[in-house]
Amino acid sequence: MTNIPTTPGFSGLGIAPSLLDALDRLHFTEPTPVQRRSIPIAIEGQDLIAIAQTGTGKTMAFGIPMIQRLAQVKGRGLIILPTRELAIQVDEALQTIGHALGLRTAVLIGGAPMGKQKQSLQRKPHAIIATPGRLLDHMEQRTISLNDVTILILDEADRMLDMGFAPQIKKILAEVPKKRQTMLFSATMPKAIVEIAHKYMAVPIHVEIAPSGTAVEKVTQEVFFLNKEAKPQLLEKLLKEHLGSVLVFVRTKHMARKLTRRVSDMGHTAAEIHSNRSLGQRRAALDGFKSGKFRVLIATDIAARGIDVTGIELVVNFDLPSTADDYIHRIGRTARAGRQGMAISFATFDQRGDIRSIERLLRKSLPVRQLPNLPAARHFTDPGEAPRQFFSRRRQGSSQPGGRFQRRRGFSSSRRRY
Repeated sequence: MTNIPTTPGFSGLGIAPSLLDALDRLHFTEPTPVQRRSIPIAIEGQDLIAIAQTGTGKTMAFGIPMIQRLAQVKGRGLIILPTRELAIQVDEALQTIGHALGLRTAVLIGGAPMGKQKQSLQRKPHAIIATPGRLLDHMEQRTISLNDVTILILDEADRMLDMGFAPQIKKILAEVPKKRQTMLFSATMPKAIVEIAHKYMAVPIHVEIAPSGTAVEKVTQEVFFLNKEAKPQLLEKLLKEHLGSVLVFVRTKHMARKLTRRVSDMGHTAAEIHSNRSLGQRRAALDGFKSGKFRVLIATDIAARGIDVTGIELVVNFDLPSTADDYIHRIGRTARAGRQGMAISFATFDQRGDIRSIERLLRKSLPVRQLPNLPAARHFTDPGEAPRQFFSRRRQGSSQPGGRFQRRRGFSSSRRRY
């Protein structure tokens, strides 16, 4: 069994001197809990399952051991992730510590030219960072072989399965050598993750930093109950109260476009990010949000995980998410790196059950805020004050907008729109 060092800093984790020097130059002085527990296990070459909430430093938890082991053993690393943005972010993080050591990477993602990706593969990269679909494209065109993969990392594994990538992941796993190190990082531990571990991993060591459903510690959470028509007015008021950067989550691409225009009309710099935007547009929106060019970012759940933007003051759930788990990942965009943050959710009166599902996962109640004076708002402060006939119709089985959480822990299994 691997002993977890208790000495402060990175020096007691088995990291090579050259990497320690790189970390020191970057002023990385103290590992996060997931880094402290995962790095020694991964450096030894053991299979690993790490469960940790978003914003806890998982990229370095697998990146540091991968870089070190690739300098010691033959072969290369393969990192599979769910989204283009996350792939780019992981590549940037690896390059910050590995560039001075000669680390070469290739990023294989949809929306980017195949030609440039083929050229990067011809340079024999030490590590490949890829989304499942684009990696399969290269495999089918025989521009890549996975025969030399000695380290396989599945990052945000639960998200990939939730987005329907299970068939692609199984095809990829069938092509990589059986003799390899596999590391799986995830925020939750659904049954499908357990099945992958049993079938494709060799006695993995399990590390869990926070139980599934644990929200970021320093996030203040609140909920407003209001009519759908009053949401824009309430958002406008919140943007006046909170002067920092704000991330707003909506459910559909159409609403993202519409709300971005509305927020811009309010006098705020705003950008949108969703699957209908090109890779260049999405990168420009995210980079602009990081740099402060855009104060408000309107996003579908494509940005709910893996987007590392520090200093977000407020996360607004303009629309409630499709699942309670997604609520955890959304609010994890604020209060990162030990900072304080706030998350405010807008719920219509027919979404009382949705809020209860979130509260069951959190194992605590969400404070309900008094609705301020808004032109289009109806001033119910508690969902129990909503018109009684609505809830009587719902009990009769009527399908109502917003009454989505009815299966699987109360949630609908309908396909989400990214």
